[in-house]
Amino acid sequence: MANVALLFPGQGAQSVGMAAGLLARSEQARVLFSRASEILGFDLAALCTAGPDTELNLTSNSQPALFVHSAAALADFHAQQPDIADQVVAVAGLSLGEYSALYAAGGLSFEKGVELVSARGRAMQSAASAVASSMASVIGVDQQQVSAFCDQARQPGEILQLANLLCPGNIAISGHARSIDACEKLVNDAGFKFIRLAVAGAFHTGIMQPAVEVLEEALLSAQLANTHVPLVANVDAQAHILASEFASLLPRQIVSPVLWEASLRKLLQMGVEQFYEIGTGRVLTGTLKRTDRKAPCEAFGD
Repeated sequence: MANVALLFPGQGAQSVGMAAGLLARSEQARVLFSRASEILGFDLAALCTAGPDTELNLTSNSQPALFVHSAAALADFHAQQPDIADQVVAVAGLSLGEYSALYAAGGLSFEKGVELVSARGRAMQSAASAVASSMASVIGVDQQQVSAFCDQARQPGEILQLANLLCPGNIAISGHARSIDACEKLVNDAGFKFIRLAVAGAFHTGIMQPAVEVLEEALLSAQLANTHVPLVANVDAQAHILASEFASLLPRQIVSPVLWEASLRKLLQMGVEQFYEIGTGRVLTGTLKRTDRKAPCEAFGD
């Protein structure tokens, strides 16, 4: 039997209609969405399936939407392929997806997970609204050159830094709006591709520090547990199982770069032979193929 790793997508993967097929075929999915709606105080299934996208894309809504969708997709995945559960040797998730991974590995209950990501989403939305900031992807450029672009474009007293090291040739940057604007010109003038990301603000930078304090408070009642398989964390691309470590890693993640490519390489080093992307979209499958084109990955969600 192959060693399996489960991957969970993060914010940006959401789209209107994302849960329609899952809800139609899975009673377990319908139960989870119903439980989440009771906790959140609004009809999450309706928001995911019918939008509007302006509401779904709000950080305060998209984060619980993605967490619940991934949890529902995971339940459907295990129902359809029950034998795979015994083959899972590790999990990982991209930014918000790390909470889905923690849930999948037994470190977080569903109800506490919904509460936690809802609090995280609201706090990050608030921190983003307080400062003019954004994120962008720089395509076709290595890490050293992207760092150089940031150093050249950074305006006095502002933040501009690497935020998501996704895979070779795809690195996201994050920072104050003026510095992002300056970097866009530098990248375009150099002949590379610069893509603005549809996010509320500069995630994974110090601009999100107010959200750290909110999350630390929320984690006090989250009742984290040790995981039954290792979770490879965004912050350090290392495998963790202890609840005490997650209580420290999750707040740090909000203000630290996401080491996604390094996390994928760590999973491969751990002997993972088959990957499954659990949730909506196929973004993580793409990052894996760009990291190691021979690594097999199947997307399972919608």
